[in-house]
Amino acid sequence: MKRANINWPERFVQAHASAHDPRLRQYYAEGMVGPDALLSQTPFVALDFETTGLNPEEDDIVSVGLVPFTLQRILIREAREWLVKPNQPLEEESIVIHGITHTQLRSAPDFDIILEPLLQALAGCVVVVHHRAIERQFMHEALMQRISETLQFPVVDTLEIEHQALLRRQGLIGRLLRRPRESVRLADCRRRYSLPYYKAHHALTDAIATAELFQAQVSYHYRNDTRIGDVWL
Repeated sequence: MKRANINWPERFVQAHASAHDPRLRQYYAEGMVGPDALLSQTPFVALDFETTGLNPEEDDIVSVGLVPFTLQRILIREAREWLVKPNQPLEEESIVIHGITHTQLRSAPDFDIILEPLLQALAGCVVVVHHRAIERQFMHEALMQRISETLQFPVVDTLEIEHQALLRRQGLIGRLLRRPRESVRLADCRRRYSLPYYKAHHALTDAIATAELFQAQVSYHYRNDTRIGDVWL
């Protein structure tokens, strides 16, 4: 996959100048590390959403989990988790997946209420997710519905890293023979690095699982002098 050559510090300056919501302006004002920063020097935050479904234009966020980390440490004491009230009723299928019920969400705040502490937790950090389409697109839709603005942020996608690693391992012959590709589900990716099993579809647990997976991926697939600009999207 060819990575976009995005200068995120410059993008943040531009976004700060054009943002209207004061919470977004404060987030962009915190700035972002430059593309030449080494992975070992970069502050990260793993982020996960649980949602009412998989279509960001029709579904909504019901829980948010995040944990800041570096390549050396996962800062569990600084982890955050929120339940948020979706704009439409929960479907039975989604309750079965994430276990969040109508009763639990009855007194939950709207996403707009948690936006300020969420942005404060993300400020200055590169966001790490497993399958970036979920967090980026659901964040975009949630903010557009509430403040008519979106949020720009750099992402490292552990699913994409694993996908590329599996393609390299499969090789040209394997692709020509159309050998089946291995799963890139979060639990299956973790198993390949001998990481422990965690129950899936809990936002904070999945965020911690993603942080651990990225630490393992870096140790297997990247050099000590790898730049964040070679990894983020």
